Amino acid sequence: MTESAMGLILHSPEGVPYRFDPGALCLELLPTGGPGAYARHEVLHHPADLAVWAARSRLRPTPEIEVTPAGLADAKRLRDALWRLTAARAHGRPLPPEDVARVNEAAAGQPLVPVLHDDGGRGWRHPATAAQLVSTVARDAVELFSGPYADRIRECGAGDCYLLFVDTSRPGRRRWCSMQRCGNRHKVRALRARQDERE
Repeated sequence: MTESAMGLILHSPEGVPYRFDPGALCLELLPTGGPGAYARHEVLHHPADLAVWAARSRLRPTPEIEVTPAGLADAKRLRDALWRLTAARAHGRPLPPEDVARVNEAAAGQPLVPVLHDDGGRGWRHPATAAQLVSTVARDAVELFSGPYADRIRECGAGDCYLLFVDTSRPGRRRWCSMQRCGNRHKVRALRARQDERE
């Protein structure tokens, strides 16, 4: 998994922005849409949208990605497989074999290639393709699902939120997608319940 934990800026149904850190690059792809009911949240409509996602992801520095329609379709197929795998893991179900195969197939490709610049800075070899981005995300998923945090993949504890994340906190007790959103809503509800009990 990529070490830098930048997080994403998402918006609640009311339009309020909040930070969501899913804890891994591969899980940052999930809020872009998904299979079934999650298709209504689709934001990857055009090839350029995948490059925008890469710029907002935890990949640093931002890679310049050349995305074709086929590359976008591959990214969405990987994302949908990751949704099913992550949800299965979060709920203690067996991993769907066809989705495991999709991740392994994507991971087998050439990933983004890091380069060292003359000034000591880091970058990515150009041109970088969507296939390389997809491979990099899939390899991150292999590391997550086979690594020490695999048992900490969770779904947000709010009954109306289905965001998935890996709990990388030291105590391992993270319950919410974001304290700014669902954690705060829980605290407000708990406070109101205590006030109602006193009345």
